[in-house]
Amino acid sequence: MKVRHKTAQKETSIKILGADKGRATVLMDTTEYEEKLANMLNDTNTYMKLDKDPTPRYKKQLVGILSRLEKEGKIRPEDKKFLYPTAEIIPRIYGSPKIHKKENPLRPIIDYTGSIGYNVSRSLADIISPLVGTTSHHVLNSKQLAEDLQDITIEDDECLISHDVVSLFTNTPIELTLDIIRKKLEQDRNLHQRTKLTVDDIMELVKFILTTTYFTSKGIIYQQKKGAAMGSPLSPIAVDLFMEWLEVQAIATAPAGCKPKLWKRYVDDVLEIIKRGETKNLTDHLNQIDPTGSIKFTYEEEIDGSIPFLDTQITRKPDGTTKLSIYRKPTHTNQYLQFQSHHPLYQKLGVVRTLLDRKDAIVTEEADKEEEEKKINEALTQCGYQSWAIDKVKEQKQQPKTSKNRETKDTKDKTKGSVVVPYVEGLSERMSRVFKKHGFSTAMKPHSTLRNMLVHPKDKRDPLQTAESIYEIPCKSCPKTYIERQAVYSKLDYLNTKLKPKNKFQKFHQVTKKVIHIPNS
Repeated sequence: MKVRHKTAQKETSIKILGADKGRATVLMDTTEYEEKLANMLNDTNTYMKLDKDPTPRYKKQLVGILSRLEKEGKIRPEDKKFLYPTAEIIPRIYGSPKIHKKENPLRPIIDYTGSIGYNVSRSLADIISPLVGTTSHHVLNSKQLAEDLQDITIEDDECLISHDVVSLFTNTPIELTLDIIRKKLEQDRNLHQRTKLTVDDIMELVKFILTTTYFTSKGIIYQQKKGAAMGSPLSPIAVDLFMEWLEVQAIATAPAGCKPKLWKRYVDDVLEIIKRGETKNLTDHLNQIDPTGSIKFTYEEEIDGSIPFLDTQITRKPDGTTKLSIYRKPTHTNQYLQFQSHHPLYQKLGVVRTLLDRKDAIVTEEADKEEEEKKINEALTQCGYQSWAIDKVKEQKQQPKTSKNRETKDTKDKTKGSVVVPYVEGLSERMSRVFKKHGFSTAMKPHSTLRNMLVHPKDKRDPLQTAESIYEIPCKSCPKTYIERQAVYSKLDYLNTKLKPKNKFQKFHQVTKKVIHIPNS
């Protein structure tokens, strides 16, 4: 396996990619991948090429906003330090193959990590996210959907259908979305508990993030002219709020003949119950709600009284009630965390628990539960799980919740903080026990995975544009080396001269860690 993955790392004629949905791994001809990505970027309605890197201009604009907010006492110095764009990394775009769709189109995803607006986007998402999911039509997950469908009865003249928005993120109308977010913030009575920023302050930052989407591909910088960027922490919140507005308008103005009896939405996936023969009329109505004309819906109708939605298969029974089972796409691989992989045992048992919990929360009929449990056992066995691991989780699930369990949960809630450590079998467990004695919870993550080794869909970044690293710069005029930790290096003109000031060089030259080595040429 070691030889094989090293060979795959050197192979340039194929792209190894993670599928858009599921745990499938996609091997795509590099030329085909690059052509699909190029064709997508050639859509001049959505993207345009830039002659100049806008990063310095955007950074100056953002710094100006943050400085004013600090001066007005609306953010603390430590907040500004966190939000301040220390790095000037240009976001990179890559495509994730939609293998469940014809011709496997790419979903555009922009890597914002380390970009000038990334931390601001994260903070805005925290402030605005409580506004999402406040309607009765919002579905948090499949478990909630199963609960909502318990008391639903479908009449003989009614049918189940689902709608899906075409390319929601890139088609979301930003100006309208900004108005929607502003109104939501103005109506939020608890906003002052989450931030000292006013609605105008928040909207200034939101507009900056949503209207400055740019990225690089093959050395060319592009601006996204419309829509939100998938990859920015704020984007999912913004498009969800837009969809909430759209569904309220759609339901309120729907003609009586096609007005949905049931409307349940997860982001851009909508499940409805309507009168038979009204699917096209409802679809036409939905496609007229967005005043910009950007948002368009496709639909799927029930087949033999059954329809998939999320990971749930919904089937109508003769009495009009519904039964639910687990739905797996045709591209589903049954690939879960391998039991032989270098991960802590609790994470592997967590895989078992998640699958069994999903079965218990969604599947409604006992016979279907038994069938689902067989599928789970088969899939886990293929992934190397032994029967004792599965039985251990089943026994834990059957144990009644005790005051000790509640006390353990309360203890977790009262920890001083959390520590993330790379997983090394035996050592990490001992470290976890030490941290626990001092009131810290521990999360463990693998330091090396096949995905990290093989899946590299993004363009390689110039090592001088690597943020939050330690740099070693050998001097051309003497044998000494300058080492420093900085957010980003953009200019290294002083390499041709002796390093100064001397005292600063002496302060850092004892550091031995090397992340990037810049040769003497």
